[in-house]
Amino acid sequence: MEKQMHIPAGIDDLAVYIPQLYLPIATLAEARGIEYAKLNKGLGLTAMAVPDVGEDAATMMANAVRELIEKNELHPSQIGRLYLGTESAIDGAKPTATYALQMLQEYFAPTYGRDCFINCDVVDLTFACIGAVDALQNTLDWVRAKDGRMGIIVASDNAKYELASTGEYTQGAGAIATLVKRHPRLLAIDPDWGVSTQAVYDFYKPLRHVKKSDIITEVLQLANRNHVDVDQLTRQLQQGVEVNGVLDSNEQLLTLHKDTPVFDGPYSNDCYQERIKDALLHYRYETNTPDNEPTAIQWDRLIFHLPYAFQARRMFGEIFWRETQQTPQATLLAEQIGLPLPQATDFDDDKTYQKALTGFWRAVTKTPLYNKFVEERIAPSEAASGLVGNMYAGSIFLALLGTIEAGFTQKNLATDATFGFFAYGSGSKSKVFQAHLQPGWEQVAQGFHLNDRLQQRKAIDYPTYEQLHRQALDQPVEKNDLIFRQTAITEDGKRTYFIPVSKKALSIS
Repeated sequence: MEKQMHIPAGIDDLAVYIPQLYLPIATLAEARGIEYAKLNKGLGLTAMAVPDVGEDAATMMANAVRELIEKNELHPSQIGRLYLGTESAIDGAKPTATYALQMLQEYFAPTYGRDCFINCDVVDLTFACIGAVDALQNTLDWVRAKDGRMGIIVASDNAKYELASTGEYTQGAGAIATLVKRHPRLLAIDPDWGVSTQAVYDFYKPLRHVKKSDIITEVLQLANRNHVDVDQLTRQLQQGVEVNGVLDSNEQLLTLHKDTPVFDGPYSNDCYQERIKDALLHYRYETNTPDNEPTAIQWDRLIFHLPYAFQARRMFGEIFWRETQQTPQATLLAEQIGLPLPQATDFDDDKTYQKALTGFWRAVTKTPLYNKFVEERIAPSEAASGLVGNMYAGSIFLALLGTIEAGFTQKNLATDATFGFFAYGSGSKSKVFQAHLQPGWEQVAQGFHLNDRLQQRKAIDYPTYEQLHRQALDQPVEKNDLIFRQTAITEDGKRTYFIPVSKKALSIS
């Protein structure tokens, strides 16, 4: 009997949906008075995807899943689970994935019947930017457990920051759907994973409690009506138990949720680095890797979560140096660095030592040896990120798509090439795992058309971007009858959607 751990399972295909609007980073840099080269040459940013009116995590998910189903000619009943990784949920109880399912059911019903997804398991997984990777690992175990199972995991997010914040220029949006099954055509993923988790506050979206009296006071101040007795108004709102409005609720504190996060960029970078180092150590333990053998620098391609395009190349220097010490290139690297590794005993305090250590790792990233490694194994993942921006849970999958498509067009990827993944989610958690490129990968890759999609988008100007960011527009900037989009939200919170007509449904009718 075939052992479960030896059953090849992984990614059979991927489909991506990127909003059709984008803001050139040069336009944002001019509006904010930031030097464009700092964002472009320094961080690798060229454009950011901007969701149009009616686009959210659910509609983007539906668009990506529809394409994955259609291009693989799947019957919806074949899909045993539809798992979504997101931090852009549109409901506090009902999974965002069910809103996407609502659209997909209506779309596929004329062809396959209204109950075509009735036996599909649907759920959301949330852990900042690593939720979809959690869904992937979970679904791989489920697929390996029984022959014939097939699942789709989706990453769908809108990475939105406050206007003029330090995170604004890294924004992006989109969804990527991944078909997971046994004997995949694209990537077979090994069963050993490394993980590192630490509860921190590097980036989070808290539920914020606000006093009703504070809201009333702020409104009255804006209306220049400071003579109103706020305490008396608040007491009136506490009379009775019926709820007749937002302020007329039974709670004295209102709970607010904002799409924009509370974050500390430098601290988040530090957390990211610490988590991937620890997860890599755990991966080495899980795979029984000898202490004198490197791991990450042996992978043919490295796939990272990319909050911005150059994130990985800027922070990977320490791991590169440590693993290179186990190879004959250690001497050459030391010569190119030109500095000794700082020792804690040479400094009066830890702060000075850490500063020197940071300078040393930065010197590593400036060496020809490191830059050659980056260009061959990390850079192929960066181009798409620079044109889309941060996709939160989807960023690591966009890096994968970009890497494989680049290998296909440039003909520099070989079957059985090894891919090392460094996933990260703020809060914080990292997972490290390995995959192998499969014999059918080229046929799959030629169906991505990622670069073509990015070139066909529409640029918007700054005023349009700001209106979309403020949610001040009622109608889409770019009308498109080929995609799902939200059309309305009723008073009780139910959402209605525009459903395009499928080609197969048209041919049947």
